[in-house]
Amino acid sequence: MRSLGMIENWPVPNAAAAVVRADGSVVGSYGPTTRRFPLASVTKPLAAYAALVAYEEGAVELDEPAGPEGSTVRHLLAHTSGLAFDEHRVANAPGTRRLYSNAGFEVLGDHIAKATGIAFPDYLREAVFEPLGMAETSLPEGGSPARDGISTVDDLTRFAAELQAPRLLDARTVLEAMTVVHPGLSGVLPGYGFQKNNDWGLGLEIRDAKSPHWTGASSSPRTFGHFGQSGTFLWVDPDAGAACVALADRDFGPWAVAAWPPFTDAVLAELSA
Repeated sequence: MRSLGMIENWPVPNAAAAVVRADGSVVGSYGPTTRRFPLASVTKPLAAYAALVAYEEGAVELDEPAGPEGSTVRHLLAHTSGLAFDEHRVANAPGTRRLYSNAGFEVLGDHIAKATGIAFPDYLREAVFEPLGMAETSLPEGGSPARDGISTVDDLTRFAAELQAPRLLDARTVLEAMTVVHPGLSGVLPGYGFQKNNDWGLGLEIRDAKSPHWTGASSSPRTFGHFGQSGTFLWVDPDAGAACVALADRDFGPWAVAAWPPFTDAVLAELSA
């Protein structure tokens, strides 16, 4: 895909990208797709998927208590537990505001570890990475489930294919994960400011009508995924029938705000041509 070559113009030392269809076929790639990049918050969808495996295995229930009083596993996954952004303190009552929370995912990881008797990095590897053949992906021992994952574009295309055509989870569970939890909640989308409807599913951010946004102007409202402060993103656009992964080694900033949407629009235009 010629559009992927746009990453050559990104002001970053290294970048790689790929597009994958639901059948797992990679329709285009560019750059060092075997290079391991820090994922930052793109770790969260991976951690969320492990939590959903634990749910399907019966180790946890989505509506069981977890985190602050009144919070559940579902609240933690949907950033509605009330935990602060990067501190283990309660800032809001559960279910009242979309408060994006790294702390919430760390509490989630601890909860899964306690329920399964397996350290969360090990559970994530056994539940998600190994079954999908993501041999170059890891969460270091003691690493945060919110932001400390490391992976390659090649590995993340396997995960992107899984999100489109699930094998590890029941398709109904994945549909629930990409459906808005607690609709109508406002909050801040990091890097993009206040959003009146800051919609999220279970560990997946949902585009809907957010503006500004890191995906493209032509991205469908059903687009879901995540971006990371290390200059990384993964989106799935069900209407386009494809997903895109892009990893870079420059922290998110104005360069990404300017570069990512036109890149996504070019990818979508080439897919529909």
